[in-house]
Amino acid sequence: MPAPRFAPFVVKKTTPLHPPVKKLIYSLIVLLVAVILWGGLRSAKSDSDFDIEAFAELPVQVGGRIKPLDSVARNTLLVLSGRQKVVTTEGATLTPIQWFIDLTMRPELADTYPIFKIEFPDDLGLAGLAKQGERYYSYNDLLPYSEELRRLHAEINPELQKRSPYENQIADVNEGLMRYHRVMHSLHPVGGAERLDRLIDEYQSYLATIQPGMAELRKQQAGDEYDAALLNRFIAFADDYLKLSQIAHLRVIPPPPPVDPLEDWKNIGLELLDVMKGDPLSPYVTSYATLTMAYRQNDAATFNQEVQELRQRFIGDFPSDIGRVHYERVFNTLQPFYISMQLYVLIFLVACISWLRWPQELSRAAFWILVLAFAIHTFGLLSRMYIQGRPPVTNLYSSAVFVGWGAVLLGTFIEKFFKNGIGAAMASLVGFCTLIVAHHLAMSGDTLEMMRAVLDSNFWLATHVVIITFGYSAMFLAGALAIVFIVLGVFSRGFNKETARSLSAMVYGITCFATLFSLVGTILGGIWADQSWGRFWGWDPKENGALMIVVMGAIYLHARWGGIFKERGLMSLAICGNIVTAWSWFGTNLLGVGLHSYGFTDSGFYWLVAFWLSQSVFIATALLPWRFWRSDFGQANHHKERKRILIAAEKDASIQ
Repeated sequence: MPAPRFAPFVVKKTTPLHPPVKKLIYSLIVLLVAVILWGGLRSAKSDSDFDIEAFAELPVQVGGRIKPLDSVARNTLLVLSGRQKVVTTEGATLTPIQWFIDLTMRPELADTYPIFKIEFPDDLGLAGLAKQGERYYSYNDLLPYSEELRRLHAEINPELQKRSPYENQIADVNEGLMRYHRVMHSLHPVGGAERLDRLIDEYQSYLATIQPGMAELRKQQAGDEYDAALLNRFIAFADDYLKLSQIAHLRVIPPPPPVDPLEDWKNIGLELLDVMKGDPLSPYVTSYATLTMAYRQNDAATFNQEVQELRQRFIGDFPSDIGRVHYERVFNTLQPFYISMQLYVLIFLVACISWLRWPQELSRAAFWILVLAFAIHTFGLLSRMYIQGRPPVTNLYSSAVFVGWGAVLLGTFIEKFFKNGIGAAMASLVGFCTLIVAHHLAMSGDTLEMMRAVLDSNFWLATHVVIITFGYSAMFLAGALAIVFIVLGVFSRGFNKETARSLSAMVYGITCFATLFSLVGTILGGIWADQSWGRFWGWDPKENGALMIVVMGAIYLHARWGGIFKERGLMSLAICGNIVTAWSWFGTNLLGVGLHSYGFTDSGFYWLVAFWLSQSVFIATALLPWRFWRSDFGQANHHKERKRILIAAEKDASIQ
């Protein structure tokens, strides 16, 4: 028996579409999908003679993992400016890796790029900083205020939780300037243009100075006569490279094989200092110096040759790691989650239009676009697992990606069964919202960071986190379907008893799924906690949050099975599930306490409160008297309620 058609709005019956019209509709949808795919898959190729793409693939170690320079550039730019592009004062658009090359090799040019995002510059109290209509500022713009910014930073509250928005902005600007400097000096010593143009000569001079300098230093310590000029030159090198070892952000010098490639990486400064111990200077140091000088001299041939030699050297030393590094750069270029976000928006629009016009054709189109978006979302999820070598959920960012993936998976099955557009619409909505959350979580830096020691390589952890996060997905999807029930019931005249029964069945089935997975995930979490911390349950905030989800699901099921609540009461409980799940997912981290607290996100608190308030509005709407429900379903219940009141009144009158 075919599933009932969904008709939330009153639609005039129309004649079947003519084949040319149907073909035109499908062609337009296919064209839109193709535009989205082409815009996302198109790699931003450089017109330069320099092999920028090969340079972007060079591996470095930072944050406890090996990654391509492309990832470093993207993450740094995202933290500083909230976007992955640079628009110069001349109007040119630079990719992250193009900006990174200028930052490290032509810093005098990069200092003019407006990349520091400051929303309210006047609030900083820096007279003259604000520009009309501008939110992005260059290093040169901030340079005159550097001393004042450091003074203001020294006065802010050291506790993150107690900082005001003004203090947070001061901290962000100062931390951004520090990161900017650290990345700038990752490939070469601190200095101006003249120094960068003669790096090779400087290193050769330094190597020639080490032995005589050490000899003069021993003479000075022994109280003998020494060459002060030579000693001072040697000490100047040592002090300079010591500063470089402390400030350089990237570890670009791998250890000589055979060793664990994750261990013992050095930055440029540390490698130059170790030469004093008698170690030979790594060829990576001179290679990066050659790259810098070639780029500054506009010598593309030398630059490209040196890039290939660097890559071949790393392949020869660590052949097992180069594949993962290459794949990460490709993953960065494809941006599957960004493509999925755009497709989810298209799906939602197509599904909504299907309720007004051409329901059969557009709902089918929404379903197949949903399948495509889910496949791309899955590719992104699997790619992160391969790059990181970990389960799909390791931090808040990955949990947001996985929650969206799980909701889309469940929504796809709903759409396949009911064929009414509602599953596609809600799946795409939840998928889009969770990827937006993930995007904002990425502002803090590398989302592929290594896991904490207690979270690393544990079977029970992997199963617990994956299963309970799947429970989050289901609970959010059930809540989204409940919101659809309320909105259509209150505002749509076409919402009838049959439609209400169909949506109620969806919410019930998804809630059963969510409760089961949340319960199993919580039990598995207890087993992991027993192995990791020596106790099964400790009333940790995160543990309490997981238990609250299970209890919320149990309340819903008992209320339904016992007939305590009817449709709108059950929908209100499902929306309450959104509030509880959001608290368990994000709220426990905002407390900043407990074994499961992995960082305080101040800005997240306001968005969490806003989400709770929005859900409360929907619950309040659901509790409106039946007479305010415009739908046929609501009016039928209104008349039923009035009839029941009249019957009760007549009985009371007869008794009296």
